[in-house]
Amino acid sequence: QVQLVESGGGVVQPGGSLRLSCAASGSIFSINAMGWYRQAPGKQRELVAAITSGGSTNYAASVKGRFTISRDNAKNTVYLQMNSLKPEDTAVYYCNADVVWGDSLFGRKRDDYWGQGTQVTVSS
Repeated sequence: QVQLVESGGGVVQPGGSLRLSCAASGSIFSINAMGWYRQAPGKQRELVAAITSGGSTNYAASVKGRFTISRDNAKNTVYLQMNSLKPEDTAVYYCNADVVWGDSLFGRKRDDYWGQGTQVTVSS
């Protein structure tokens, strides 16, 4: 199986920065797209940013120019650098990964995995 562990959330003032990390571990064969989603109270979960294994990126319009997603394929880790944070960025942020796992002996499967979530609060 595969686990995603997030870190880096916290409380920051408007205009501040935070960097989120998400490390995948387990019987990983390969990871396709990785991404960050967020869910604010009373709202649906939404895509913040995504990155393919080749490095192509996609951002929500609300964060474009302020957030940067990156990944280290050797470490199976994805990052989200968040700058110029606004109160409306307050949410629980979730990491997501499209993972091929298993081995040649018992077979491989492709599944979608989620992290446990990390709280980001932007407040003065």
